[in-house]
Amino acid sequence: MSFIYLASQSPRRRQLLEQLGVRHELLLPGADEDAEALEALLPDELPEAYVQRVTDNKLEAALQRLARRGLPVAPVLCSDTTVALEQRILGKPADAAQAQAMLQSLSGRSHRVLTALALGLPDGRRLAALNVSSVRFEEIGAARLAAYVASGEPMGKAGSYAIQSQAAAWISHIEGSYSGIMGLPLYETAQLLRQAGWSV
Repeated sequence: MSFIYLASQSPRRRQLLEQLGVRHELLLPGADEDAEALEALLPDELPEAYVQRVTDNKLEAALQRLARRGLPVAPVLCSDTTVALEQRILGKPADAAQAQAMLQSLSGRSHRVLTALALGLPDGRRLAALNVSSVRFEEIGAARLAAYVASGEPMGKAGSYAIQSQAAAWISHIEGSYSGIMGLPLYETAQLLRQAGWSV
């Protein structure tokens, strides 16, 4: 295998794969696909089940996309990250008010960041992994929180923040994987690639 497909629009995931030295091509949804619909939450769904189901859905959609486009066959990597406060899933905010409310709920508390991985192989096998990390925020003052929301940074981010942004200044403790919190846990990614016969 000389390369894999990364079915993700996240520049952070690309950067992390590059850090591992894994050559990859993007396999992104077309205009005819409703990628956001894959992330819809089911009633009473728990965070672990949610993030794994969404990742499985993304992989299935990506494998169909690969076949439809007639591209060269190669492994396909998908990932999804969600933030959970106890058992409540904090997805991507719909607007600034929702981002503000999410960040206020995280202020002064610990939460979990869950990132699921799925690797679809040309022989039909599917490999999966789940990384769960714990993040603690200090108390965030109203002015700092408002300034962060006004920057637009929370939009498109699970839990309304990115660890590699200004929000890092609020994080007093991390237990787990920094790269997992960014969106692609490198240890688990390398493990899956090794299982698939890749030298990482």
